[in-house]
Parts: sequence; structure tokens; C-alpha cells
Amino acid sequence: MLSQRLDIALNKLYTAYYNEELNPENCCHCAVGNICDNIDAWKHFTDTHGSVKLNYLGRLNEVLGKRINGYLPSELLYLEAVFLKACGYSLNSRNQLLKPAAVIDQEMMFKGLCATIDYLCALDGVENVMELYKRFDLTANRKGSAVY
Repeated sequence: MLSQRLDIALNKLYTAYYNEELNPENCCHCAVGNICDNIDAWKHFTDTHGSVKLNYLGRLNEVLGKRINGYLPSELLYLEAVFLKACGYSLNSRNQLLKPAAVIDQEMMFKGLCATIDYLCALDGVENVMELYKRFDLTANRKGSAVY
């Protein structure tokens, strides 16, 4: 059984992905932005987009146990870092976020979505909900069937 926070987060992410509203370039429409109801309050927990290092405000909120839709500031920052890395982004030595390509395509976005879901499931200690899809895909390919 999924926790309420995980169920809600998954619904928001799936909806954003299928409505093409998942965008790593927009802090209100990235993985965390969608989970946080398309607000950017979470971005103030760090000084560098893509970093998992909490700043003063992030540490204060963390110590006070403040959560946004069930997630601590550190969980949100790590979630965003996972999403960005899976989409191909990286931080350079100056903590600048480097974009992987001029255009982020659907394949890159799907990889980001999958990594995000994997992390969310791990946080709640449940099996990755995407595993069922992967098992189905492998079974169909072994039988020589087309995967739709």
C-alpha cells in the first residue's frame, strides 16, 4: 500500500508528464515543483539549483520538521537532484547547472520521471511502482511480441 504523500506525488508527476508540463527548466514545473503544487518555495532551501546542500533557510526548516506535501527540505532537494541528473543535467565545479542538450526530449524527460519515481518509492520503503512495467516489457520482448 502506498502512503498518501507517495500516492499524491505519483499522481502529480504522471499528470505533469502526460500533459507535457514536466520541465526541468522551470522550478514550478520540474519534478519537485509539480509535487509542491507548482509553487517555487522549495527552491529557497538551497543556494544552487540542483544542489543537495541545504542553506540556512533549508536547515532551519529541516530542524523544525517543516514539510511541503509530506517531504522534508532535504528530501525535496535530493529528489530534484535525482530528476536533473537522470535528465542529463550536471553541476560543474563552480556549482553551475549544465544543460545536457539544447532541447530536452521526451526520452530524457521519461528517464527523469523514472528516476524520480524510484527515489520516491525508496523514501517510503515500497517496491518501485515502475517495476511492474519493466517486468511486463521484458516478458513481452522475450516472447517476440511488440511492446506498445
